[in-house]
Amino acid sequence: MTATSDVMTLHGRSTDGDRSLTHEWCPIERALEDIGTHSALLLLREAFYGTRRFEDLARLAGITEQMAAIRLKQLVEAGILTKQPYKTPGQRTRYEYVLTGRGRELFPVIVSLIEFGLLLQGDTKRLDLIHADGCGAAIVSQVQCAHGHVVPLAQTEARIKRRRR
Repeated sequence: MTATSDVMTLHGRSTDGDRSLTHEWCPIERALEDIGTHSALLLLREAFYGTRRFEDLARLAGITEQMAAIRLKQLVEAGILTKQPYKTPGQRTRYEYVLTGRGRELFPVIVSLIEFGLLLQGDTKRLDLIHADGCGAAIVSQVQCAHGHVVPLAQTEARIKRRRR
């Protein structure tokens, strides 16, 4: 059993153990609606690596073109990717998929997923994220407050706001 000091403190509605209305306030649930599938995350991985064209996204993500079309449409509708036209000489106009500002805001999430995946891989680690601007240090994700303090889980409070009427 986890000690209570190793969890967030939840304040407000739904703190009595009844989470039946969690869908009304939970930002995790909202985020998962847009990026919570395996295929969506793999497409995002490729977008963060700079892949833009539909066929390349589907191939590198290892998913069918039909699934890629569905997930890319969802990511565009969520404002995470945008479609930009391009034309190869002699070909019809096609579209490539580019991260939007909202999509780039997912960068810390992607870094955290990479770090967790590396943790699961253990000694078979095959990827390093490095600050490439002459620094060379490893990139790490961390939780910090707006004042720059690193905040551990036990010092985090989740405050559910009342619904505005």
